[in-house]
Amino acid sequence: MPPKSTDDIRQAYLDFFQSKGHAIVPGASLIPENDPTVLFTTAGMHPLVPYLLGEAHPGGNRIVDCQRCIRTGDIDEVGDSTHLTMFEMLGNWSLGDYFKEGAIEYAYEFLTEILKIDPALLAVTCFEGDDDAPKDEEAAALWVKVGIPEDRVGFLNKKENWWGPAGLTGPCGPDTEIFYWIGDGDPHGNPESNDSDWMEIWNLVLMQYNRTEEGRFEPLSQKNVDTGMGLERTACVMQEVGNVYETDRMKPIMDRVCDLASETDLKHERIVTDHIKAATVIIADGIKPGNVDQAYVLRKIIRRAIRSAKQLGIETDGSFCAQISDEVVTQYGHVYGSIKKQEKMIADTLAIEEEQFGKTLQAGLKQLEKLIAETDGSIISGVDAFHLYDTFGFPLELTQEIVSEQGFSINEKDYETAFKAHQELSRKGAQQKFAGGLADSSAETTKLHTATHLLNAALRTVLGDHIYQKGSNITQERLRFDFSHDEKMTDEQKREVEKLVNEAIEADLPVSFHVTDVEGAKEENAIGVFDERYESEVKVYTIGEGDSVFSKEICGGPHVARTGMIGKFTLKKEESSSSGVRRIKAIVEGGAEEIEVASES
Repeated sequence: MPPKSTDDIRQAYLDFFQSKGHAIVPGASLIPENDPTVLFTTAGMHPLVPYLLGEAHPGGNRIVDCQRCIRTGDIDEVGDSTHLTMFEMLGNWSLGDYFKEGAIEYAYEFLTEILKIDPALLAVTCFEGDDDAPKDEEAAALWVKVGIPEDRVGFLNKKENWWGPAGLTGPCGPDTEIFYWIGDGDPHGNPESNDSDWMEIWNLVLMQYNRTEEGRFEPLSQKNVDTGMGLERTACVMQEVGNVYETDRMKPIMDRVCDLASETDLKHERIVTDHIKAATVIIADGIKPGNVDQAYVLRKIIRRAIRSAKQLGIETDGSFCAQISDEVVTQYGHVYGSIKKQEKMIADTLAIEEEQFGKTLQAGLKQLEKLIAETDGSIISGVDAFHLYDTFGFPLELTQEIVSEQGFSINEKDYETAFKAHQELSRKGAQQKFAGGLADSSAETTKLHTATHLLNAALRTVLGDHIYQKGSNITQERLRFDFSHDEKMTDEQKREVEKLVNEAIEADLPVSFHVTDVEGAKEENAIGVFDERYESEVKVYTIGEGDSVFSKEICGGPHVARTGMIGKFTLKKEESSSSGVRRIKAIVEGGAEEIEVASES
């Protein structure tokens, strides 16, 4: 019998690729490490960019994982049958090993022999070609070779069937996407001819080019494969349900929402389900609601869930969010142990935000009353109505309901214009590419990356062993480091941290790494976030040697070979990031213009 449950599909995928020589590695945190260009991990490839660029992966050149992801660019689409804010992405990678033929053969075998999907229900698309690269006839021919009929192979442009580069330059290439029939009647055509009849379930990125600074696309010496398969959409197919909210792990969460509701509205039921699920996992990964970056996104989706709950007639007195989160933990705690371990903290965080939003709603009502009193005529400005949405969280429906009771209406055309402009800005922000961050291995970012290890160790020395990294953001100009701590640092503490980091730099300590497994890293007291799901090899970077070890930390790299290459470290600012999390911004100046990279010990 083919796997049908979400858990069985996830495990079948990992087992299948393990049988093909892939090492199973744990998914990364939702908070990207050292990547300044994205707020959340939005795909399985994010934590793997250094390895796609040539860094040796401790698991080898064939790897597979299941990565939790957050995508907020299409948050306003949540409520339909397929879009989710938080989802699981199954992925397999070849780092200079197999290429198009292997990727396509493995994908077809998994779909048709492990999942037992009828090939007649599948279609694919390939890159149609342009001035930069030719039409991908090779991938199309390989699909036909494994069993996809020629009329089920479509060709789409670079917007649809191309990935990268992860910045202005670097690895990139065509992708080929796999679709499942969701149309009426017998399957026919392909996404090039009748797109709405097909649902994408798997994307195979085929990195075969390097984009140069001059804009040329040159063949890569190391060709990579990077794939992403949506677990929830695949569960939809295997369980023969019409949308992701009816799958076995999502439906109990939505049922809990419906049990609390006195009104029925499918879109709002789905929004509550999706957003509280996403919020639960984000909080478990160390983020608290706030007004900037990830904290702001978290606050936004919690408040959006509360707004939808009100539309469903649910009491939002401080206990509603936690009740839904409780069901999320029930459904996913066995996969993501961090949400089970932190269940009470997550519930408390949600309750506080729910209570605070109640006060914000009251402030919004006062603002709306003022608008009505100041309006000349009977039409409320669409821009003012949008301001109520953007600032106070008032959905258009709520504003319309209130103003109509007093004989007013809203200029909906102007509202839609303002809303679309806001939506486009959000989408652009969510779709930022890797300009810098993990794809940037310049001397400056490598020095700053190493400096974060020194900073982490110095903070633990000065403040205590409760200090753990909660996020890192590095550009060529500065580092930003978030860490667990409840109090503002004193000036004396900041000076001491800065002094310890600079002493370690001046000592010109050697930096090296070795590969071990998770248990080995724990036994040698390496600092890091350990994922409890799968055994996996990791890199442990050590700064110093013998009795003079300054730092020992799990990290993907790269780092400088000696700390003396870094330059002078200056702590520029220390501030609050969110509840229980502080943020340091720092720079390094001088140091080596050309660096050596740390090697394996």
